[in-house]
Amino acid sequence: MRPFTYERAASPAEAAAAVARLPGATFIAGGTNLLDLMKLQIEAPSHLVDVNGLALDRIEPTPEGGLRIGALVRNTDLAADARVRRDYGVLSRALLAGASGQLRNKATTAGNLLQRTRCPYFYDTNQPCNKRQPGSGCAAIGGFSRQLAVVGHSEACIATNPSDMAVAMRTLDAVVETVKADGTTREIPIAEFHRLPGDTPHIETALEKGELITAVVLPPPIGGRHFYRKVRDRASYAFALVSVAAVVQRDGTARVALGGVAHKPWRVEAVEAEVPRGAKAAMAAILADARPAHENAFKVTLAERTLGAVLAEARG
Repeated sequence: MRPFTYERAASPAEAAAAVARLPGATFIAGGTNLLDLMKLQIEAPSHLVDVNGLALDRIEPTPEGGLRIGALVRNTDLAADARVRRDYGVLSRALLAGASGQLRNKATTAGNLLQRTRCPYFYDTNQPCNKRQPGSGCAAIGGFSRQLAVVGHSEACIATNPSDMAVAMRTLDAVVETVKADGTTREIPIAEFHRLPGDTPHIETALEKGELITAVVLPPPIGGRHFYRKVRDRASYAFALVSVAAVVQRDGTARVALGGVAHKPWRVEAVEAEVPRGAKAAMAAILADARPAHENAFKVTLAERTLGAVLAEARG
């Protein structure tokens, strides 16, 4: 690990200003992803701004009837919160499917949204990777692609987003609240938070330099039955080959988001009317633009069957 300097921020605006001001600076909270990346020298920040002391670790009701989840709320606490379990079950289930108990005890809400891909070529510094080193190429294209994207990717990158929580948040239409270096705030719909790779796969979110996530806001509960089904190579501590987050209403209509298939949680609201017709029709519409690589075409069928299992359970 390379040397770095360190400070503790006294306020969200101060933290944002420090990261914006200093080249190579970044935030640290739980560190469950960042520290691994630093040890492997995939990331080498010159300065760490510790945000753990900020008062961003509460889950509070909003005037509209939703919930405001502080950026520093730990995944364990969020999954166990009675209001989340009752009204936003898809989120609680996704968090519990996401990692070991030890990791959930440290990982934060904001950190979960910001975790970086687990593409094996991103983690192998001997291989070219446009996400790690822009312009170097993508070794995954034509390489081992079984775990990688089938939709929304580009000629520059076929990596996937690893977050389970983000898939559930996308189903719930969450909004990300932030503070910028100049102290101004903004709200980013979760649909616009993660970016598709295009020609700049190293730019993964809509955040500006130094912009700090302060909270994630859930709208009022939408009712229905909540499901999160994750298919992976082993039963625990593995990232999704395909995951389906769904909220199914009594009339058969549903919100559906997919994980493990794209550079961001994949949801196509315009075709969700196909869900009552069955999993095959719905998935054909949701993945209409899929372009699988030579090793991961099975994901299209797997996504259809996983959604089918969710719909069967919903009808159950």
